Formats: sequence, C-alpha cells, structure tokens
Amino acid sequence: MKSKHSHWRNYDDLNEYFWKVDCFRLGWPMRADADFFKTPKFAYPNRLNGEERSAGSVHWMGKINFVEIRSFWHIFRSFDRMWIFLILSLQAMIIIAWNGGTPSDIFDAGVFKQVLSIFITAAVLKLGQATLDIVFGWKARRSMSFARKLRYVLKLVSAAAWVVILPVTYAYTWSNPSGLSRIIKSWLGNGQNQPSLYILAVVIYLAPNILAAVLFLFPCIRRILESSNVKVITFMMWWSQPRLFVGRGMHEGPFSLFKYTMFWVLLLAMKLIVSFYIEIKPLVQPTKDIMREPIRNFQWHEFFPNASNNIGVVIALWAPIILVYFMDTQIWYAVFSTLIGGIYGACRRLGEIRTLGMLRSRFESLPWAFNKLLIPSDQHKRKGFRAAFSTKLAKPSGNEQEREKIAARFAQMWNLIITSFREEDLIDNREMDLLLVPYCKDRELDIFQWPPFLLASKIPIALDMAADSGGNYRDLNKRMKSDPYFSYAIRECYASFKNIINTLVFGQREKVVMQEIFEVVDKHIAEETLIRDLNMRSLPALSKKLIELLELLQKNKVEDLGQVVILFQDMLEVVTKDIMEEQELSSVLDSIHGGNAKKHEGMTPLDQQDQLFTKAIKFPVEASNAWTEKIKRLHLLLTVKESAMDVPTNLDARRRISFFANSLFMDMPNAPKVRNMLPFSVLTPYYKEDVLFSSDNLEEANEDGITILFYLQKIYPDEWKNFLERVNRSEEEARDDDTIEDELRLWASYRGQTLTRTVRGMMYYRKALELQAFLDNAKDDDLMKGYREIADMKESELMTECKAIADMKFTYVVSCQQYGIQKRSGDPCAHDILRLMTTYPSFRVAYIDEVEAPSQDRNKKTDKVYYSVLVKAAVTKSDDPGQSLDQVIYKIKLPGNAILGEGKPENQNHAIIFTRGECLQTIDMNQEHYMEEALKMRNLLEEFLEKHDGVRYPSILGVREHIFTGSVSSLAWFMSNQETSFVTIGQRVLANPLRVRFHYGHPDIFDRLFHLTRGGISKASKIINLSEDIFAGFNSTLREGNVTHHEYMQVGKGRDVGLNQISLFEAKIANGNGEQTLSRDIYRLGHRFDFFRMLSCYYTTIGFYFSTMITVWTVYAFLYGRLYLVLSGLDAALATGKRFVHNTPLQVALASESFVQLGFLMALPMMMEIGLERGFRTALSDFVLMQLQLASVFFTFSLGTKTHYYGRTLLHGGAEYRATGRGFVVFHAKFAENYRLYSRSHFVKGIELMILLVVYEIFGQTYRGAITYIFITVSMWFMVGTWLFAPFLFNPSGFEWQKIVDDWTDWNKWISNRGGIGVAPEKSWESWWDKEQGPLRHSGKRGTILEILLALRFFIYQYGLVYHLNITKQYNQSVLVYGFSWVVILVMLLVMKTVSVGRRRFSAEFQLVFRLIKGLIFITFISIIIILTAIAHMTVLDIFVCILAFMPTGWGLLLIAQAIKPVVEMVGLWGSVKALARGYEILMGLLLFTPIAFLAWFPFVSEFQTRMLFNQAFSRGLQISRILGGHKKDRATRNKE
Repeated sequence: MKSKHSHWRNYDDLNEYFWKVDCFRLGWPMRADADFFKTPKFAYPNRLNGEERSAGSVHWMGKINFVEIRSFWHIFRSFDRMWIFLILSLQAMIIIAWNGGTPSDIFDAGVFKQVLSIFITAAVLKLGQATLDIVFGWKARRSMSFARKLRYVLKLVSAAAWVVILPVTYAYTWSNPSGLSRIIKSWLGNGQNQPSLYILAVVIYLAPNILAAVLFLFPCIRRILESSNVKVITFMMWWSQPRLFVGRGMHEGPFSLFKYTMFWVLLLAMKLIVSFYIEIKPLVQPTKDIMREPIRNFQWHEFFPNASNNIGVVIALWAPIILVYFMDTQIWYAVFSTLIGGIYGACRRLGEIRTLGMLRSRFESLPWAFNKLLIPSDQHKRKGFRAAFSTKLAKPSGNEQEREKIAARFAQMWNLIITSFREEDLIDNREMDLLLVPYCKDRELDIFQWPPFLLASKIPIALDMAADSGGNYRDLNKRMKSDPYFSYAIRECYASFKNIINTLVFGQREKVVMQEIFEVVDKHIAEETLIRDLNMRSLPALSKKLIELLELLQKNKVEDLGQVVILFQDMLEVVTKDIMEEQELSSVLDSIHGGNAKKHEGMTPLDQQDQLFTKAIKFPVEASNAWTEKIKRLHLLLTVKESAMDVPTNLDARRRISFFANSLFMDMPNAPKVRNMLPFSVLTPYYKEDVLFSSDNLEEANEDGITILFYLQKIYPDEWKNFLERVNRSEEEARDDDTIEDELRLWASYRGQTLTRTVRGMMYYRKALELQAFLDNAKDDDLMKGYREIADMKESELMTECKAIADMKFTYVVSCQQYGIQKRSGDPCAHDILRLMTTYPSFRVAYIDEVEAPSQDRNKKTDKVYYSVLVKAAVTKSDDPGQSLDQVIYKIKLPGNAILGEGKPENQNHAIIFTRGECLQTIDMNQEHYMEEALKMRNLLEEFLEKHDGVRYPSILGVREHIFTGSVSSLAWFMSNQETSFVTIGQRVLANPLRVRFHYGHPDIFDRLFHLTRGGISKASKIINLSEDIFAGFNSTLREGNVTHHEYMQVGKGRDVGLNQISLFEAKIANGNGEQTLSRDIYRLGHRFDFFRMLSCYYTTIGFYFSTMITVWTVYAFLYGRLYLVLSGLDAALATGKRFVHNTPLQVALASESFVQLGFLMALPMMMEIGLERGFRTALSDFVLMQLQLASVFFTFSLGTKTHYYGRTLLHGGAEYRATGRGFVVFHAKFAENYRLYSRSHFVKGIELMILLVVYEIFGQTYRGAITYIFITVSMWFMVGTWLFAPFLFNPSGFEWQKIVDDWTDWNKWISNRGGIGVAPEKSWESWWDKEQGPLRHSGKRGTILEILLALRFFIYQYGLVYHLNITKQYNQSVLVYGFSWVVILVMLLVMKTVSVGRRRFSAEFQLVFRLIKGLIFITFISIIIILTAIAHMTVLDIFVCILAFMPTGWGLLLIAQAIKPVVEMVGLWGSVKALARGYEILMGLLLFTPIAFLAWFPFVSEFQTRMLFNQAFSRGLQISRILGGHKKDRATRNKE
C-alpha cells in the first residue's frame, strides 16, 4: 500500500459514500458497473509520479468529502483559528514594542491605527485558508454536492474581496501614509482621510465572529442549531457548518465550558505577557540599531552588497525567537496541566493511602467503605464503621445483625484478594495467614476480627507489659489505650479463649466453675477495674499453658487427651491461685468443691474424689473449617512476637493493597446487585505473541548464557521463593521435577508479557462476579458459613445460580487472528490457546478461518472462503478430560478477506459480533488485571448511567493503567514513569477540565451499542489509521459521544524496556501522529470544536509532536543563522562595532528549547504524579536519581526520534506498524543494528549539528570568549553527543571489549555485502539503503521538490568556507573562488569514478597497470598538497576547513541524487551514487565506532555503564552483574553433572 492517500479510497470514503442518496444508484443486487466499483488508471502507477493524471479520467468516483494529502499545510488548515490568533498577537506585540514598548501605548492614536492593521493580516490568512480548502479538496470535487462547492467558491471570493477592501480602506485612515498604503493611495487617488470607513469595514468583517462569540457563551443554543434538521436553520447554518453526519452539536455544558475557557485564558495571558516582555520587547532596540547602519564589509562574495537594513542579520536574529514563540505554548500547557492535574488528583483523594503505615491507620474504616461501595444497598449510611463500634451501650438486635453481615461480607472479599496474592506468589504462607480474616463468622464471638497483621505481637507485648507493670495499673492502662489494636487483640483473645473453653468442657460441675470465673472477669471488664484488681503478672504463665493447649488442639490426636486435662487443671490453678485475689476466690472455690463435697466430707478421702476435667472434656474435637481457623488464628495472635509492620514485604503487593484501600475512599458510584448490573464483555486482539513459555524457552540461553528462568529468578527473587514454598520443592527439585513443569512454565509466563498473564487477569472478573452474586443472594446462615464452604459443596444450588449469573453478565473473547492457521500447522501456540480454553471454560476464542471451497468460476478450481469463527473448549471424553478439542459455537461467512488494513483493527472489529452485553472493555495482549480491581467493575459500569457534564452520557470510560515493567532497568523506569504520568495526570486533565480525552489504547470501556452502530471501535484503513486506537476516540467525540476518565480502578500494562524497542514504539506513535495530521477527523475536530477546546485538542494530539519538531528547528535556525553571520563576516562587524551583543531573548529562546530537549516537559507531570501518589520527598529523590542515571540523555534522544518520524511521515509517508517485541531485554544490540535503526533519525543530524558547532567555534573564537560560546551552545553540544552516542550508552555490555570486536566484524560484513532481490536489510547495507529510500519513491512531486530544497542547505558550507581559507584570501571575495571549488569537487568525483571503473575492468587482467595508476594518483595528490603549502601558504587548518566544506556538499549531492533516482539511473550514474553513499556510511561508522572502542579499553567504563543502566535492579538487591557477566559456568557445571 505505497500509493498516495489521494489515489485510493479508505474506510472513511466508503462510509461517507452512504451518507448521500447517491448510494441508491448501486441498486440491489449491486451493479458491478457502478462508478462506486471503478478503479483509477493510476491505482498501480508505473512511473514515479502519477499525480498529473486526472482522478476522474476513467469515471473513478474519487475521494468522498475529503482528500488526505501529505503536506505541513494541514497543520494550518485544520487549526487555522489558532495560527491566526498567534500570528495576529505576534504582529500586535511587535507593533507595540516598536512604538514605545508598554501595552498602554496601544491607547496612542498612531499606535492603535497600526495595531488595527492586524485585520488585514487576518484577511490574508483567511484567503490562504480558503485557497487550501479548494486545493486540498480538488480530488473530492466529483463527490461534493453543488451547495458544498458553492460554499468553497464563495468563501474564496469573500476572502479575496476582504483582502482588497481592508487594505484600501486602511490606506485612507492615514494623512501621510508610507509603504503599501502610499502605493494604494497613489493608485486610487489621494482623497480625504476617512478613518471611520476602515472601522466600519472591520466591524462588518468581524460580524460573523461576534455572532459566533455570542453563541459560544450559550452552548445549549449552539447545540440545538447545529443538530437541527429544520430547513430554515440548516439554510442559516450552511455558511459555518458543512452538512455532515458528524461534528454536530459537540458543545459541552456551561460549567465545563467555563472551566476550560478559564484554563486557556489564564494560560494564553501568561504566555503573551512573558513573550512580550522577555522575548520580543528586548529584541526591538538591537533590531533598530542593526537596521539603521548597513554593513558593507563582507568576508565572502555577497550577491546583494547594497541591500538595505541588514535584512539577513535581522532574519538570523529573529528566526529562533519566532519559532520559540510558536512552541512555548506547549511548555505553558505542561506547567498549567501539571498544576491543575495535581489539584484535581488531590481533590479526588489520590495518594491518601500510599504506605503500609497509612493503610494501618485507616484500616478500621475499611469494612465500612467496603460495605458502602462494593455491597449493593438501598440505603447507605454516612456513619463511619468505627463510630458504630465505639459506644459502650448495648446495640439494638437489628444493628448487631447488620454489623455481623458487614464483617462477614468484608471477610469474603478481603480473603479472596489475599488468596489471589498467594496464588500469584506475591506473598508466602506466613504472610497469607497474617493477612487473612476468618471465613466463617462465629456468632458467639461478639467482636470484629481484624487481620492478624494488625494484631501481631500485640498479645506478647501486652503480656510483657503486664509482667513488668509491678502493680502500676494506671501506667499499664495508659500504655494499652495508646494503640486501639492492643484492645482489639486482647478482646479477641479473651473471647476466643472463652469460646474454646466452653466448646471443649461439657461436664456440669466444670461448666459452673468456668462460668463463675468468666463472670468475675466480665464484671471487672464492665467496671474497668480488671487491671487494678487482678494480678496481671501471672498472665504470661497462663498464656504459655494456653499455647500448649492450642498446639495439642491443632494436632487433635486422641492419645493427647491426658495432656489436655492436665493443661486445663494447670490453667485453673494459675487463675484461681495466682491471678484472682482471695476475695474473688470464695465463690469460685465453692463452685470447685461444690455442695456435694460438704455433704460427704470425711466419708471419702480427698485423693479418691474425682478431679476436675478428667471426664469433662470433649477431645479430640470434631474438626470443621471454622474450628481449625479459630485455633490457628488464636495461636498466631499468641505466638507471633515480631511485629508484622512490613507485611506484605513484596513491593507490588504493597502497592496494590494500598491503591485498593485508597480507591475505596474515592468518589465511586454505588454497586448494583450483579443481576441488575450492566452486562459487559472483554475483547483482546492477539496475533502471534507468546501464549505460554515452553520449557525450552525457559532454558534456552542467550549469547551471554542467560536463560529466561534465571533472569526471572534474579528480577523476582521473593516471588521465586514463594513459588518454591507453594509447590513444596527446593530450587534444584523445581528444575528437575517434571510433575511441576507446568507450574514452572505458568510462573514464568505470569511474569512476561504473555497471553496467559492477560487471560488470568481478565478471568478474575468472573471470580469476582461469582463472589458478588453469592453476597447478593446468600441467606444469613450461608453468609456466616462463608463463601469458601459453600463453594466447596458439590451440589450447591446457590453456587450454581451464582455461576449462571456471572456467565450472563460477563463474556471474554480473545480474537486470535491466526488461530486457524496455527491449528493446521501444529503450532505450539494453538495448543497453548486450547489449554487456556480448557482451564477457563467460559473463555472464548474468535478467529478468521480461511477455507478452500469449489469455485463457481469455470476458469478456477477452488476459491478461498473466509469465515469469522467463535470456539470454546469441549471435553470429548468424560473419563479423560485432558483430551480436549475446540467446539465451534458460531461460524459466519465473510464476503472476502477481512484483513485489508493494519491487521489489529480488523482483528477487533470482526470479533465484536461475538461479544455480548452493553459494554465492551478492550484489553491489549500486554496487559493484566488484579482480583481487587475486578471487584470494582460493576461500580465503574454505573458511570454509563450518569451524565458527567450535564449534557450527555459517556460513550467511553477511561481507566488508569499501572506500568508493571518499570523495575527491569533504568530505561524501563524512565519509560514507565513517562507512561504512568500520561495515563494518570495527563488523561485526568484531558477528561476534566479540557474535555478532549480520546481513546489512547486499551483498557478503556466502550458503550458497545453506541459504537456498534457508529463504525466499530477501530478504524481499519492501512497507514492513515496506523494509531487505530485514537481514531475510536475521535469518532466517538465527533458523533456526540463523551469520553471520561476514572482513577479508582487500574489495569496493569507492560511496556518496552530496551532503547531499541522504546524507539520503535515512539517511531510508531510519531508516524501515527503524522497520519492523524492528514486525517479528516483532526480537520473536523479543529473546525467543529469551539476555540478553546480546539486549543486543547491541538496541544494534546499533533501539536505536541509539531512543538517537539519546532524545538529541533529552533536549534537549526539558530545555528544556520550563526553560520550565515560568521561566514559572511557580519557577526565580526556587529561584535566589533558594539551595536549588537548576545541579549536576553536569545538566551530565553535557547533555555526554552533546552527545557523541552532535556525532558523537563515530561518531568513536570511525572514529578507531580509521583508526589501526589507516593509523596513529594519520593518525587524529588526519584527526579535526582533519574538525572544521575542520565534521564536527560534518554529524553533528548527521544526528541530526535519523535521529530524525525513525525516530519518524515508528513513529507514522504513511510508510516508502518513496527513490531517492538515484548521480550526481556538485557541482551546486547550489535553496532550494525543500532546503525540501521538510528542512522537517518539521529546520527546524520547529530553530525550535521556537530559540523555547524565546529565551524562556529573555529571562526567565532577571535572575537568572542569561550565562556559565552559554551553558555550559548552547551545544550546543543549535549544534543549532538546524545544523538550520536546514546544508543551505545544504553546498550547492555556496550563497552565490553570482546563485544566491540564482534560488533566490528559484523559491521564490516554488513557494509560490504551486496544487496539484491531477497536479501534482507539486516544482511546487506545495499538492501537497507534501498529500503530507506522507499518513502521517497512514493512521495510525489511536492515531496521530491521539498527534499531537494532541504538538501541545498549543505552547499552553504562550501560557499562560505572557501573564502576563509588562507590560500584564497588574496582573491578578495571573487565569485571565481567558489566556481573553482566546484572544479575541485568534480575532479575528486572523477578520480573516484576512474578508480571504481578501473577496479572493475583492469584489476583482474592488468593488475600491475591498475596499481601503477593508483600510485600515480596518490603521488599527484601529495604533490599538490606540498606545492600549495609551500607556494600558496596553505595551513593544516585549511585542510581541515576543506574537509568541513566539501563533505557536506557531497552529502547534499547524494540527497538530491536519491530524490531524483529515475533521472540518475537514466544517465547511468546510480552505481557511482551508491559507491559514494557507501563511502559516507563507512566514514560515519568509523566516527561513531572510534570513541566507543577507545572507551572499551578501560574496564571501569563497562562497570559504570552496568551500574548506571541497572541501578533500579541493584537497589533491590538484584544480581544484574551476574546476568550480564554470564551464567555459563553454572550451566556448564550442571551439564557435567
């Protein structure tokens, strides 16, 4: 698909054809000869440019409504109102600064008249806009209605008329006009001055704008007018709004309008004030000084020596400032959006719980928050949970019952989350025990049972405090009350102890004794005299006996009965003799000996009486889940002596549990019952990525001897330890034991970016819905028994019902595009997908099946038939569930191959029909979900039922993401922070207040019915819809949808972790933005949004990339301006004449450029979000650490990637989907690979900037100090160094000597290999070079001409530098010097051609002659240099300057030759061009390779690089040095064994 967009119809053209009645001409069945099916003659052009052929020459219908043409003018055309505003503001500010310098000068009549000239500029710009509309829409003229064409023509005529009327009337406002006004007056006659005429013309000109401004203040009226189909209104709106089905009535509510208007009014005011006082005003006086006295002494041949005003100097001076003026709004946007995003985030309560300490302090209110948000209820009380428990008064029975239900529901959900943590190996068994709460609610325990991690060590500490109290009960009481969890732990232990004793003891006499003791204790508790009146120092002894009893109860063996009895007697003795005072004992002792003892006293010896408890204990106990849980929990509380402050220890578990707890206090809709919730589906597109790592994958070593399994063990050491504990194996056993091979594969796959990880995460939805349905439907008894017990019952009607409800409300479809082909070819991926279907029975797979069927055409035997198929797992044998196959549920015949575009969009769109419900969540292959987040899904779906701006319901719900690949390396950390800031604070501001959030990728949730009826969730045209995700957002907004963003739920996402992968991803995004710039969606949004929302749209989509490009242009403009001044001699004249010094504006301009370049534009929102969610001290330390790990190098390098690919896409195309790979990246990228990837985007530009800086240094040093030079250009040198060497700096083992040697060998092989058909670009330089020129071949005339014009800049060096040679100074700037320099170049090229031809023809047969010729050429060359040095006084500097002069010229010639390749091939010089190009590539390779090889000599450089690259990993105790150093010894040892 290399043709221009204007040569073929895309998805939008086909769609919009059916917006008009013309579509009925197709008939039914459709006529094959209809214009709709005609193809243009140039559909497959034979020549380079097919653009001169008429689009309608063969009745081709052409484009519909819009033509996508590659041009930078689209940026002006789509956002003309913004550019007109910026240009007019600049003009007004320059006029004011020129005529005084303060804004109050505008009230001066003369200045005001000059400022009014901005309306003439506006008219000219409007004429440009009208012209662009006609030029760019020309190829769609056939499909346009007459009214539409008339509108375009009238707009052009109207704009042209105003361009005449306004200047003419303006000329008559002056009595003594100058310049253009005088010329106009001389043409039309010097009549009397009529200032009011111009004012009247301006008022009439502005009338439509005034009307639009009035309607802007009343969006509801504007919405009604735009959406109306009443003939009168459509006639009135005809001028301002094209009759289309999209882009109507998109205006927001008044409050939303007010918010984003204030945002932009304040931002623009700040930008204009700063621009006026810091950039423009200080530059006016130097400009006047420069223009006043023309400079005549040039150091080169000046073609216009008598030009007035030094216009070249003025352009060189103002160009960087003007560029920064157009770019710095992006900086102000970053500042303002950071502040607003931070305030909004704080208001939404983000980061309130971010540490375990904060979680503990808020844990008491968690069950209430659970119950309020996650449990459906008719009435939600605003009263806190803690308040419900604090009162000492007896509760009404209803309230008590409600408390029990709250506790039971909380327990089920909390335990589900904690067990999911254990299944994911984030926590070990001990941590799980400390985090779980009892599943079964024991109604006899009238307390709330908190997780043991809150109560751990409280009892042992309390016992120690009691033992050491020395009877000081006040101090003991005070210390107990200092921590509420002391009280909870003691109360629970007492209640559980009481409950266990009462359960075990069944003897009547013993029961009375126990009851008496407990009554005494309860009385003291009620009177709050327990600590004062009882002897607390003996409690540790009682505790010790109780622990022994609990251990026996856990064993529950009949032979331990005797020990149990003895323990009961010992405990009774401790209580009665040591703890209770004598006055308490009388009634207890009476109970022990009882009335019978008195009655028979003296008749039976005491030792023959029955001792207590001998026959009164029920042991062993009939164990149940509830009983086991109770014993285990009490044992934990009594025995865990170390604090559980660091539970859980795993950082990911901490982050997840903290975020979940925090989200429960955020603004979230209340949950409906599962049967009443909106049904939803999840859809994941899958192509050929890893499904499940095979055993071979895990054990396959890379070039450093590192296996994936070894790598994962070192990256996730705690999770590996937890896994070994779960499977009950040692590390060696785990490797060799085939029985747990599957478990091992799953463990590794859950830590890669695999489909298995994604499916597990999404299937948590079903688990969550089952539990929630159970909580909705369970009766009180079932609720108290707990979810686990009910789920374990084989024939539970309740669980069957819960599963049915979950299946009704949730469907998961993975669209595996190649599954049919994979099945037939026996691909292991197909087997793994089948295995997933077996593991999760409700999981579905959709795919496109390609089948050969008998053809109806006689000339062909078979035709390919395509089907959309949906399958599920089907167990074929009841006795062998392992023998599973898939079973087709639906099979839908397609009219042809569905994959016509990029693949992924069609993969999604064909499978939507198989999803169910009203909502659709799109999930990418590199995402995962969490159990605790899945519990909030039904809350989130309720957002669809609420108007968020008072105008419309949401059509897309945005959800935040957590980037889980940040811990791998410093690069992954930078990328993770950058992405996190975009998906949190960035999208928060886009959604509210700016109202321009679109769809930026998955995990957003679509209103399925809204999008099914409006073109699906992905536009699928090749190239133009490369970033298919965002077009879903554009489409939704244009069709009156509403995109919101919600931060109480998050989904995990993986990102690329190596520099090459990151660069490929950024290249894809930049390409996508280049294509968006050309698209009709951006054009319509730019025109249909109101002014301020249009600004939001621009600066958050293509404007970001264009501003990034302007940043680089600023450097070019500055350096080429300096080059012009330095080489022409103007700079020296200005500096010596003291008329011009480096002033503030230039430094401000370069500081602004550095601000963007060094990544501070990204860092601001990043730091704000980290500060908000993890604390500002953490944010500051992270920022410092990032700088130490060279984050600025990464961001500067990234700037080059964005600029190159965005610019190249607009100029020549070449946008394509780039597979980045989702593997683990700690491998070394070869030099040749880096060269292929970055040669054109970074290396060439870096070398060009380096030459500019060197020339500036050589010829500027005589009259300017080095300090000034460094101050002005330090950021540019930084950019040069970064663009040239960052890929090697961020390349693992980039400075290891052996790797360097291997890289050099590989590079030599690649550069010398010949290309040809079938030779991959990775194998041969020639093939790669041809591929790089691909976009040029399809660029068209405009692209070719622009490429040639851009290449001309390389000839400036030669023109300027030849006049600065020592040997040419005597010729006094004659043009002959420049002419002779071309003769030298031609001679050099001729010699090279001669040698090349000679090598081909003579080297075999006349080898000696050929060698003699080469020797003569070399001797001649040396002789010429000696003669020039001796006679013409040529210096070493002259030789260096000649290289600087001639090398760029050769490169410029190469670029021009590539642009006009057909002509060069016709002349027969293409071979020479290729040879010259190869020479340049070799030189560039040497220039880059030499410093790297030099540094590789020093071993400490490699160590420093490893430390810098993997600092994140080091700080978490990882062994990356082992990973990079190799694991070969370990493997060799194991293999020998």
